Amino acid sequence: MNTHDLALFIHTADSGSITRAAEQLDITTAAASAALKRLEKQLQTPLFIRSTRQLRITAEGERFLVYCRKALNNLQAGKESMQALTGKIAGELRISAPSDLGRNMLLDWMDEIMLQHPDLSINLLLGDSIADFYEDKVDLAIRYGNQEDSSMIALKLATIDRVLCASPSYLAKFGMPTKPQDLLQHNCLLFQLNSRTNDLWELVSTQPTSAEIIKIKVSSNRTANDGDAVRRWAIAGKGIAFKSRLDMSDDLQAGKVVRVLPEYRSPSIDLNLMTPTRRQVTPAVLLLRDRLKEKFAEVLG
Repeated sequence: MNTHDLALFIHTADSGSITRAAEQLDITTAAASAALKRLEKQLQTPLFIRSTRQLRITAEGERFLVYCRKALNNLQAGKESMQALTGKIAGELRISAPSDLGRNMLLDWMDEIMLQHPDLSINLLLGDSIADFYEDKVDLAIRYGNQEDSSMIALKLATIDRVLCASPSYLAKFGMPTKPQDLLQHNCLLFQLNSRTNDLWELVSTQPTSAEIIKIKVSSNRTANDGDAVRRWAIAGKGIAFKSRLDMSDDLQAGKVVRVLPEYRSPSIDLNLMTPTRRQVTPAVLLLRDRLKEKFAEVLG
């Protein structure tokens, strides 16, 4: 069987349209239709039920689709394995990443990686909502914290904590907090994820003799579902942010913001490179993991 025909079959099943599948593969609709008929003739069974209004996959087509995906994935894995023997990294990676981390760090780092490996193609999906691996057709996701789905493969990139920070202008106007309870008197910039506002801030002492977790329910006149918006508000003097030390590292170093209550931070969490299956841990993914680990270690000092 022709692998191009198999790829066309998958695209048609996913899109529900021969025309859309043809556009995705840059071929004519007539050529796509002929390829599907050729595949059905080889299998001696119809893969789709066609009508003037819609295209619907048959039960036989659904069953064949499972094996078709596995076959093409295995072929791609074999190709990447052979390329790895020669030191060549190629293929496409679709990566979901947090907005702040993506815009301010990953864009430059991906440029460096692609400069060294010109046959590697990267598709970045930036946003703070959690991408769906299957609906969004994502290969990898960079995510904070423990994952509820134990079937996922997690490649650790770094251990991160959040720190309190604000601009010098804000602190000059409203004063520097001296204890966690002082945050109740300040405008605390809030981040919202999946309609849930993070207004309960958990702080632990940086002193090794204290492990107590202090919880402060803060208030704000500004809430955003984009982490980079919270960062920009903090730089602009709009309030106090409780942000990943990774996200704020450049701004802290440049003096755009300063640490607030530096003797406190959040409990530490892991930053992981997630993938749904072990077979997707290709040489390109391992390269990305190793490079990002190095970069994050440099930033975190």
